[in-house]
Amino acid sequence: ADGTVEIPVVFNVLYRTSTENISDARLAEQIAVLNKDFGATNSDVNKIPTEFSSIKAGDTKVRFHLIKTVRKATTKTSWSTNDAMKKSSTGGIDATSPASYFNIWVVGSMGGVLGYATFPESAGTAVDGVVIAAPYFGKTGATSPFNLGRTGTHEVGHYLNLRHIWGDATCGNDFVADTPTQTGSNGGSPTYPLYNTCGGVQRSVMFMNYMDYVYDSAMYMFSAGQRDRMQAVVAAGGARAGLRNL
Repeated sequence: ADGTVEIPVVFNVLYRTSTENISDARLAEQIAVLNKDFGATNSDVNKIPTEFSSIKAGDTKVRFHLIKTVRKATTKTSWSTNDAMKKSSTGGIDATSPASYFNIWVVGSMGGVLGYATFPESAGTAVDGVVIAAPYFGKTGATSPFNLGRTGTHEVGHYLNLRHIWGDATCGNDFVADTPTQTGSNGGSPTYPLYNTCGGVQRSVMFMNYMDYVYDSAMYMFSAGQRDRMQAVVAAGGARAGLRNL
């Protein structure tokens, strides 16, 4: 009634050890993190600087609901970003109706990669969805400093059409007007205010945005422009409108 789109989620868990076989409780925990972050009810939302409070997203009107969990044992010790985990023919798990369900694969390890996602251009294809390495999934038992479930928030942002805030280039374009142009990505836990200069203009950096590369504890906001971009992709006629149909 309030315009919220509830996205049906399928978790595909590939595990070699009991530790990699993520528990149902931890799966639910990740869903809870997503719903708080996308609803702006996260406990650290009050850390948003006054400078950015006028353009914070507030409630994005996107929520997530776990529909099904698929589990499969594997002997693989490591996965890459070549989508092998998404195909039974290469030892993975085939996506469940990706035009209608949001598939998330959880794998044991991808080396130093925390996760990756497909953009809406891949909507409905057999490899559409998000992959997260088990050490950075959810909160309980996850590896610090990426142990607050924000790898999931970041990758779901990509799935819903958000680019990295620095536009993957020096002073690049993330296609969102209200996110300040950045010289590049930020890592660690920066101290606000942080400034950089693009095109001769000095700006304060929105490093606390979920689409930067900072530690989980240092990211806690989407902008209003990012909210609008995500809402557009799940709206009727949007590339991911199929997620609305269940």
